[in-house]
Amino acid sequence: MAIGTAGYTAMLCVMALEKHGVTPDKGEILVTGANGGVGSYAIAILAKLGYTVVASTGRVEQAAYLKKLGASEVVSRDGLSSAGRALAKERWAGAIDSAGSHTLANVCASMKYGGVVAACGLAQGMDLPATVAPFILRGVTLVGIDSVMRPIEDRLDAWQRLSEILDPAIFDDISNDISLAEVFEVSQDLIAGKIRGRVVVDLSK
Repeated sequence: MAIGTAGYTAMLCVMALEKHGVTPDKGEILVTGANGGVGSYAIAILAKLGYTVVASTGRVEQAAYLKKLGASEVVSRDGLSSAGRALAKERWAGAIDSAGSHTLANVCASMKYGGVVAACGLAQGMDLPATVAPFILRGVTLVGIDSVMRPIEDRLDAWQRLSEILDPAIFDDISNDISLAEVFEVSQDLIAGKIRGRVVVDLSK
């Protein structure tokens, strides 16, 4: 459960980048919502596979944690979370986005030619205030990642890859066990954006 849906979804995102030809030599990979469960695991997986990962977060004070997971650079989400240009300077070869809204629009706008974005979340919002410019001028691919209705073949593949890539030692960095009695208090912190990584409720505590 330390991996959970978040780690599984992160693996599906990485597999989507691979499927669309994004290899480590293509350039930097951006991970938004980096301190969350999906973001944390995405960084760890990508780094293990040899990618150069840049982590975007609203909590830059957690930079040491993100770099320990494998991020080469940590940037503030402020540059992505507000309305931006239809096209921005090209930087990313690939991206994994769990935010949606302006963040996803800005990520698409700053992709390199032929870049690929795997979108799996809506932490900022369900809207997508973007233009078609990145898609018709730079050939950007936006891939939707669904973790609920995936065929069993995809599920087995993802979990097999996770077992091969992840070092179990990383679970202590990403996941935190709590008791059932602590759920209400921790849930308030989660809503307030104070929790990083994963939280596992241990019913034996």
